[in-house]
Amino acid sequence: MTEDRGHVRLLLDGAVAILTIDRPAKLNAVSPDMLRELEDHLAAIDRDRDVRVAILMGAGDRAFCVGADVYAWSALEPLDMWRSWVRDGHRVMQRLASLRQPTISAINGFTFGGGLELALATDIRITVETATFAMPETTIGTLPGWLGTRRLPDAIGKARAKQMIFSGARIDADTAERWGLVNEIVPTSKLHSQAFELATAIAANAPIAVQLAKAAIDRDTGALEAFAGALAAGAEDSREGIAAFRDQRTPRFTGR
Repeated sequence: MTEDRGHVRLLLDGAVAILTIDRPAKLNAVSPDMLRELEDHLAAIDRDRDVRVAILMGAGDRAFCVGADVYAWSALEPLDMWRSWVRDGHRVMQRLASLRQPTISAINGFTFGGGLELALATDIRITVETATFAMPETTIGTLPGWLGTRRLPDAIGKARAKQMIFSGARIDADTAERWGLVNEIVPTSKLHSQAFELATAIAANAPIAVQLAKAAIDRDTGALEAFAGALAAGAEDSREGIAAFRDQRTPRFTGR
């Protein structure tokens, strides 16, 4: 099943959801409408119990995503930047990062600014040998605005993150792999098949175990709290507590 909403497409292929940023003429630069489209698709993926892995990719052969559309955000007043653009971006990046299913970025070219922040919000990053990466915001008088200042140091360490952000310089795929920014470099002709093969391998495993592992690795306290609550709700003590509440009596807990 394919669902189109403007410049973000969602394809469901068995247990794998494929999200494509589809604005190749603008190197997949993200507009406010595209943020909303992406958020809607992420919500749909999260609700779908049949989806076990999600892949994020950029359309065309030049760019994964070159980040936020400068023409869109530069026209905003400072307060509007805060009210909508930055806060919406934070929310969508966090929605992607906290998706219960594992996520894979298939990176096919330029990955700059907000595009790199998108990739950093996924769990696994696979790239082609010709891809380049940068946080160029300081070169135009601003700074990463969608949690890049947090996720980039987490991925490659503070010193290297500072080097990328302070200089705005590009790094190539080999450097990105050496620094731990990406998991693997593959030939361009095999990018999509390799990402799908990995997604399929993950999807073949027990989905609850995989999702719990993701929450544990990410130290997702919200998810762990939910899982702990679900575990407690299945215990005899929980049933006794509810029964005692209904009967208006003191519960008799047994530790089971």
